[in-house]
Amino acid sequence: MIACVTGASRGIGAAIAEGLASEGYDLYLTCDRTYDELCAVAERISSIYNVRTVPVRADMSDEGDVCSLFSDMKSLDVLVNNAGIACFGLLQDMEYSEWRRVMGVNLDSVFLTSREAARIMVRQHSGCIVNISSIWGVTGASMETAYSASKGGVNALTKALAKELAPCGIRVNALACGVIDTDMNKIFSREEIISIIEEIPADRMGKPSEIADIVVMLTKAPDYMTGQIITVDGGYI
Repeated sequence: MIACVTGASRGIGAAIAEGLASEGYDLYLTCDRTYDELCAVAERISSIYNVRTVPVRADMSDEGDVCSLFSDMKSLDVLVNNAGIACFGLLQDMEYSEWRRVMGVNLDSVFLTSREAARIMVRQHSGCIVNISSIWGVTGASMETAYSASKGGVNALTKALAKELAPCGIRVNALACGVIDTDMNKIFSREEIISIIEEIPADRMGKPSEIADIVVMLTKAPDYMTGQIITVDGGYI
């Protein structure tokens, strides 16, 4: 079994990689700017679970990098689109280049990887694609307009692609994550984090391992479960 996880050098991506490795998947793992960390993750996972891991430095918003990544794959059972970046601030203060970068990494990457994965999976007549999205793609978040828009696009792409690929036995679902304890949230002060947690019924941030557990569950789901945006937020919304 073979899986590809984008943005796998830390946080949710690294946890998902480990979860899939524990199920016996050989892995292609990508990152753009933290390649040394990615190699460390790949080496650790390979030694613990005795699976093949291939760390790849790639900008998932770049068509050439994505096509190069997939050209090495003869088969693919699972694609997890986890690569993503955040952008905080008022819309009127945002540069167009910042907008395009968020859209590129968060949304264009999902188009590019899903297109290449679909070409493999359709031949196999099987496969599973999981897109890591956000609750802000459902409700929108003040000061995170670009991020919210990009994740809303991921949700719509998930639903549309699921309809295209269902006849081929390929499932496409997304996880709309709430506040997860990752480096992305280190932009907030301790006081801000405490304030956010007070609004979450579960009274804590989510763990990357919990997202990984759900991804593993989705790889085992029946073909009839497709096109779903699954909220994982501790009851936040």
